[in-house]
Amino acid sequence: MQRLHNQDEWVARAAQVLPAAGFGNFDPGIIVARGQGSRVWDENGKEYVDYLIGSGPMLLGHGHPEVLEAVFEQLPKGMTFFANNTKGIELGEEICNAVPCCEQIRFVTSGGEADMYAVRLARAFTGRDKILKFEGGYHGMSAEAQMSLAPNQDVNFPQAVPDSAGIPQSVADQMIIAPFNDLAALESLLAENGDVAAIIMEPLQRIIPPAPGFLQGVRALCDKHHALLIFDEIVTGFRLAYGGAQEKYGVVPDICTLGKIIGGGFPLAALGARTEIMNHFDKALAGEGWLMQLGTLSGNPVAAAAGLKTMEILRRQGAYDQLRDTGQLLQDLQSRALDAAGIPHQVCGDPTLFDLYFSATACTDYRSAQHDDSAVNAVYNAALRARGVLKSPAKLYPSLAITSDDLERTADAIDHAVASVVAM
Repeated sequence: MQRLHNQDEWVARAAQVLPAAGFGNFDPGIIVARGQGSRVWDENGKEYVDYLIGSGPMLLGHGHPEVLEAVFEQLPKGMTFFANNTKGIELGEEICNAVPCCEQIRFVTSGGEADMYAVRLARAFTGRDKILKFEGGYHGMSAEAQMSLAPNQDVNFPQAVPDSAGIPQSVADQMIIAPFNDLAALESLLAENGDVAAIIMEPLQRIIPPAPGFLQGVRALCDKHHALLIFDEIVTGFRLAYGGAQEKYGVVPDICTLGKIIGGGFPLAALGARTEIMNHFDKALAGEGWLMQLGTLSGNPVAAAAGLKTMEILRRQGAYDQLRDTGQLLQDLQSRALDAAGIPHQVCGDPTLFDLYFSATACTDYRSAQHDDSAVNAVYNAALRARGVLKSPAKLYPSLAITSDDLERTADAIDHAVASVVAM
């Protein structure tokens, strides 16, 4: 098949076979040709400092030589088996060693799949049906997850608003929606609904940090009302700390989901919990409480090999200090430039994962984490991209591949972006 070198031609070609000309993930107007280290290049040859990093998995950067070596070692031994393999078992052992709530895990292929099974597992264990989630929390593409992720109108809590067509009303009836960082509201909702199987939450919700004591309060309320606590650590796992948000914040959930980093850039995710809960996946032990779970590529040995090597590198001295230092520098670069220009903004998140809100209001939940004028954010991000900085419109992912040269280039792009906003 003839290779096209013009990005516009590729976009036109995509429009013929892909709805909205894309995979549904990111701006379909950019076609990434390749990545190496901290950089990616589009099909026109334009080079970018990459703060998108595949939406999080490429924490070491693209094409890390040690990860490639591990993958190349595995490839001739087999790419997938639909059976147990040593790399998957070794990765399971390392996850259970690292993540406080995990005594056992099950592998799946995507984070959304892991979240779906986590919800089903909580229902199986408790015998209850209702699930509580926080407005604005992202938990994949299941029917339950697509409730009040990004509602375009404010409704009274705990009403669930579907974010997608094709979801039955019966799903909404089993969902309870609460405001993030509001323990009083959460306690009231749990008192009014005695049949909640679980609370599912991102401990760092998108980029909104938990208020001091909030996660501890959620843990206590789950215990009080006999509901399970599910931490969606697809993003935060092995990013906020080696043991994820559980290690950083000192709060241990009953179930957690993991993805992105544990696959080293390959499709792999997992859910884990204590053995008593995970026994529902064991037909011999669970009986009528058995939870069927299988997947053609679950525990894929190539992905497991990449994940194992990635995690080995992350365990090395200074890895997380470097990641946090880089993130803090990126935060400071933006804040200094925006402050000097008198542009109101909030840096929201953690040094390992954050972004800006162009607002004078603190970001504490979905409704407050908004831009005063979304056009400002659009102009700012477009100007960054024009100067060779690639990021999501709502997240910036630092990586261990970022160099001093990357930071200099980013600083120049930030100055250009701030000037573009001033000129609006």
